[in-house]
This record gives sequence, C-alpha cells and structure tokens, in this order.
Amino acid sequence: MPQEMTIIGLSGPNGSGKDAVGLLLAAKHQFLFISVSDLLRDELRKRGLSAERQNMRALSTEWRRKFGLSVLVDQAIKTFEASNAKGQYQGLVVASLRNPYEADRIHDLGGTVVWVDADPRVRFERLQIAKRKGREGDDDKTFEQFTSEEQIEMQSSGDEAMLNMSAVKEKSDKLILNDTANMEVLEQSVEDALGLN
Repeated sequence: MPQEMTIIGLSGPNGSGKDAVGLLLAAKHQFLFISVSDLLRDELRKRGLSAERQNMRALSTEWRRKFGLSVLVDQAIKTFEASNAKGQYQGLVVASLRNPYEADRIHDLGGTVVWVDADPRVRFERLQIAKRKGREGDDDKTFEQFTSEEQIEMQSSGDEAMLNMSAVKEKSDKLILNDTANMEVLEQSVEDALGLN
C-alpha cells in the first residue's frame, strides 16, 4: 500500500451514520469508501442467506478464522489498490470495524479509527427508515430487540475472531456524535474531527 495514502476506519453501533460519514468523505474529499458490511451482504446473497445481523456476525467470524483477523480491512485495501491505479483517490475509508484486530490493522497502516455514535432511539429510527427504503438486512425488530442485539456485538465472547465493538471503541482515535439529520452539521463535525477543513 502506498505510504502517502490516508486510511480511515469507521466504527460505531448500528444506525450511527458510519455509511453517511464514509459517503461524505468520498464525495467531498476524494476517498474511496468501502463498506465491509456490503462485502458480507454480497457473500450472504451468493450463499442464498438473508443479510440479517446474526448471519453477518457468523460470516465475519468465519472469514476471520479462515483468512486472518484483519481480513475485512485487508480485502478493502486490495479493492482500493485495484481501483486507484490512476491515483484518483486521496485515501481509503473503511466501515464498519467490529473487531479490535481491524482497528489494529488500521493503526499498523498509520491510519485513524473513528467511532461514530448517536442516541440509541435516533439510531433505531434510522434503521426503520432504511428498512422502509428497502435496505436488505436492516432490522425488523422492536427497540428492545435492537438494543439486546447491540449488547451482543459490543461484548467480548472470549473468541478473538468474533465481534467485540467495545474493544474497537477503546482503540478509536476520534469520536463523531451524529444525532442530527442535517448533512451540513455532520460534514462540519467530520471535517473538524479529522482536520480536513
């Protein structure tokens, strides 16, 4: 990977706006945005499975065991290298880190890990809107089920290949609070946090 490339890893709970931050960096600052959640969804579709959270957790664990603990970040880097032959991108932004070894890989490459967060009710409502717009795999659950699943993803099971978002949060370098639907406010928060303005 080129030394001068900037790499940013995004993490945070479901519905916090990681994709919004990634898309903003792509549109305004010439980053290539890669959602590892989309990589997982694509593989689940190939296997004829739904993209519900449980299946995505199982697949990401399977890949970490088979290909290494930073496989999702490494796959994003391969995609970046193949896509940036003409040098059109300033850097790579990868969402959503859900395992501490993914954060470590970003740091090993000289990158920054950003934790994106929002009030749980705001995040739940965002997922309901995404579901109504047809986003595959977004929760058809109650708020209580949503928060219960989140606790599973935040805690360590003792298996280093599984999700442990609390550990990713601890390794994060920056925090972006995203309780707003105002994209200009979000853009300013992102630019302030990352020193891009």
